[in-house]
Amino acid sequence: MLNLSLLNPQQRQAVETTRGPVLILAGAGTGKTRVITYRIAHMIEHGIPPGNILGVTFTNKAAREMQERVAKLIPKKARSAKPEAPEEDREIRPTICTFHSLCVRILRHHIEKLGYKRNFVIYDESDQIGAVKKIMAQISARGEKTDPAAILSLLSRFRNGGERAAAFADESVRAMAQHIRSRYESALRACNAVDFDDLILLTLRLFTEHPAALETCRARYRYVMVDEYQDTNATQFNLVHALTREHRNLCVVGDDDQSIYGWRGADISNLLDMEKHYPEVKVIKLEQNYRSTNTILQAANAIIKHNVRRRGKKLWSQKGDGPKITLCAFRDDEDEARSIVDQIEYVRLARRIPWAGQAILFRTNIQSRALETALRQSGVRYHLIGGQSFFDRREIRDFLAYLKTFLNPNDDVSLLRIANVPARGLSDVTMERLLGASHERKCSVYSAMQNPAVGAMFQSKARESIEKFVALVEHTRSQLHVESPARDPRALQAWAGRFIDRIGYFEELRRSEKSAEAVESRIQNLKELMASINGANPVPGLLFSRLQTFLEEIVLDTEREEEYEEPGEAVTLITMHSCKGLEFPHVYIVGMEDGLLPHSRSRAEGTLDEERRLFYVAITRAKETLTIGHCASRRKYGQLAPRHPSPFLKDLPPELVEHADEKSKLPVPPGSTKNMFAAIRDSLG
Repeated sequence: MLNLSLLNPQQRQAVETTRGPVLILAGAGTGKTRVITYRIAHMIEHGIPPGNILGVTFTNKAAREMQERVAKLIPKKARSAKPEAPEEDREIRPTICTFHSLCVRILRHHIEKLGYKRNFVIYDESDQIGAVKKIMAQISARGEKTDPAAILSLLSRFRNGGERAAAFADESVRAMAQHIRSRYESALRACNAVDFDDLILLTLRLFTEHPAALETCRARYRYVMVDEYQDTNATQFNLVHALTREHRNLCVVGDDDQSIYGWRGADISNLLDMEKHYPEVKVIKLEQNYRSTNTILQAANAIIKHNVRRRGKKLWSQKGDGPKITLCAFRDDEDEARSIVDQIEYVRLARRIPWAGQAILFRTNIQSRALETALRQSGVRYHLIGGQSFFDRREIRDFLAYLKTFLNPNDDVSLLRIANVPARGLSDVTMERLLGASHERKCSVYSAMQNPAVGAMFQSKARESIEKFVALVEHTRSQLHVESPARDPRALQAWAGRFIDRIGYFEELRRSEKSAEAVESRIQNLKELMASINGANPVPGLLFSRLQTFLEEIVLDTEREEEYEEPGEAVTLITMHSCKGLEFPHVYIVGMEDGLLPHSRSRAEGTLDEERRLFYVAITRAKETLTIGHCASRRKYGQLAPRHPSPFLKDLPPELVEHADEKSKLPVPPGSTKNMFAAIRDSLG
């Protein structure tokens, strides 16, 4: 028997309302997952067959968590069903899965109606690229070079968003994608394969062309629950609506105030306009927060109320007021990073707050560079969520691989990474043959490239490509063996910029990325790294030697980071877009500046409300303390540019905020933290 006394009145109402359309407005930290799992268990307890219950969410992780929590609540006989049991015996378990998993289940039963065999395979990205390469090899003119990954990304956009979605793509890539689209679709069909895009699109086509299949699915899934409903896009909405518009037993759970994925197709109107499609919907608000102090919640409420188009709700807590929010002004992004890291170490040593209890939130991936550098230099272990480490991003690894190759051409790992980046005729087959030749001769791949006997093994075109690559390496190495005068501190940066332009690397990024925003992000990342290549105090000497020092510092920082690998004990470094659903005792929000949050594009694109929701999501991650920082200037391409505080900060109620000036924002003066930490360690024995 379920113990519903563990629920507050609104949660209990949501659990017990099992028929007809229901909208559960679940504010941040209000126990949403508990409500969903209790609701499923309550339905089963009151006689609804588990096999008729469908729960849909966005990630496999969320689906697994719900499955495990439901399993602990429902009767033992339901938990005893094994995955390998016949399907009719497995009907005692509810279906809890992602949208794509649901579509796979449906298509396994009905895809034959669309001309596929039931044992279709799902192509991953490498399979798709292989199919594109095969088609291009058949139709491309001799010497024509077009990146298959760029073609594939365009194909995806054509099939999901049509011509308009691909408006900013390179003309040659767009023409090629249009040209091979039908061939690509035919090639997959000939292999009885579907790709990820096909799963929902084919299911919707099935429902349109074969109403009997839709009726079968409706009869099976008579009670449908959708989590994170504010994140659904048009096709997901159409899928849910098709399944539920007859029996009307649809329960959606979401929070319009946490709708932050409009840029990838999420449509907030699916939640806001629920009454248009289900006029009889019952709306239940969950407003009691179990995560944060009232100071944090009052700040969040004050921020989000400025969004006009929203469903009103007001979070509150029984956890007390807690400390005020600390607002810090920093000189620049490096000062910001050092100060935040000093504060993290201070509270760890003085107040015994572990690294794992602290998180740094930021708006864009490029902000992680200064933060990661400061954390590494202080020996603070961290893990980055919601994006690769700055030093693990493709463009950064490519550039560093080039530098390592120029310092040591016999570094096979680095050379193999960049030999055909950008494409220069050194195909995978050519590089495999060179690798084999190097194994036979017990030499490096570069030595094999320079060996005339090895070159004779190749056709003239491949041999010419090998010779040109060797010439590029040798010419660049000679450029680096020149003196760098003290009066030219940016000599290394200037050389790096010329080299990147010479090999056409930025054009390669433009060809291979799906969106103009992704291209700009990667280009900016690379320019940031090139700006830091000179070092803080460049000295005269060979560019080669200065480059060697730069790479050594990066390697040493990496080794220093590895020394602190205590499992689970690390500061979390996370983008605001990735932090939804997470919580941390102590949160630092950095970069609260106009142009970052709200982002510079938001006014032109009309997405200011979504930027405000992003700030709201960031605030509501904090459980106990919240620190917000902004800089007077921030580096862009190595140059300091003035910044202004985010206009969102004006909406914070003054009585909830305490300002930290330059002297008081840290417990100790900057520069004396090492002595302070040593004294604390001594006092702790």
